[in-house]
Amino acid sequence: MKRIGLLSDTHGTVDERILFHFETCDELWHAGDIGYMEVLEKLKKYKPVRAVYGNIDGHDIRGAVPEIQRFICEGVDVLIKHIGGYPGKYDRSVIQILHESPPKVFITGHSHILKVMNDSVFKLLHINPGAAGYSGLHEVRTIVRFSIENSDIRDLEVIELGKR
Repeated sequence: MKRIGLLSDTHGTVDERILFHFETCDELWHAGDIGYMEVLEKLKKYKPVRAVYGNIDGHDIRGAVPEIQRFICEGVDVLIKHIGGYPGKYDRSVIQILHESPPKVFITGHSHILKVMNDSVFKLLHINPGAAGYSGLHEVRTIVRFSIENSDIRDLEVIELGKR
């Protein structure tokens, strides 16, 4: 079993509340718009990190993490891309991937809108953890925690960090 801490759109900020809520996690997954290399380094010192870069990330972050991550975690096929859309409105950059080989879990960021949705067309779970940072149009900062055990997603929790 692995406990996952999922966040996106930190835009240069990782506060102690995020680290507190991810204390019991085995890995952290960041769905882009990290902001500064210091954010990525801070997270990596805390827990193992899988991350993708987002549209605001500079060359340093783009050199350190890929645009797309695809991997297997505890038997679950995971795809992470910052700009990916959501069920019924996927970004054209991922449509071919979803048609040819849909993952079990598709994680995106970018919109700053928290969404956890089952996609019956591609038979996947879509998760956008919302925005953990202070910049953007969102009103409440959010992160997500869940477990992966025996190829199942379990104990998914949305955590509100408060007003931005």
